[in-house]
Amino acid sequence: MKRTLIAAPLLLALVAGCSTTSPDVVQRGDAQRLSQVQDATVLSVRPVRVDGSQSGIGGTAGAVAGGVAGSSVGGRREAVVVGVLGAVAGAVVGNAIERAGTSEDAVEILLQMRNGDRRAIVQAKGQETLNPGDPVILVTTGGKTRVTKAPPVNPRS
Repeated sequence: MKRTLIAAPLLLALVAGCSTTSPDVVQRGDAQRLSQVQDATVLSVRPVRVDGSQSGIGGTAGAVAGGVAGSSVGGRREAVVVGVLGAVAGAVVGNAIERAGTSEDAVEILLQMRNGDRRAIVQAKGQETLNPGDPVILVTTGGKTRVTKAPPVNPRS
């Protein structure tokens, strides 16, 4: 039982370490890189849900935790059978936990570019609330784009 209590926090720590698509989080590799910036106007914003990932880490950690917990039940023969069943059940539960832990609420933003083109982007909900008509900028770094409100432009005197 003690082994299960040790494995469960490990599983949660692995799932919590997964990345996010939040516009408020900049990846380490994107820091101090020159980004392309484009002006646009928000046409619409709708809530969506980004499906969680299944890298196998959750399933593997769950299988280990379930196998360890199951193998400590009963005698030698029962321990093997229950250990295998525990590993299978743990893998299923671990996958479900990973998928739920890596899914996130997001928004799909439809944009009107300055040249008349329309674009759509999905990103996690950030600190800013975007509304139709808002002037925004698209910041593209390393092939990933995020949308944020455009800063005010100060005309030179």
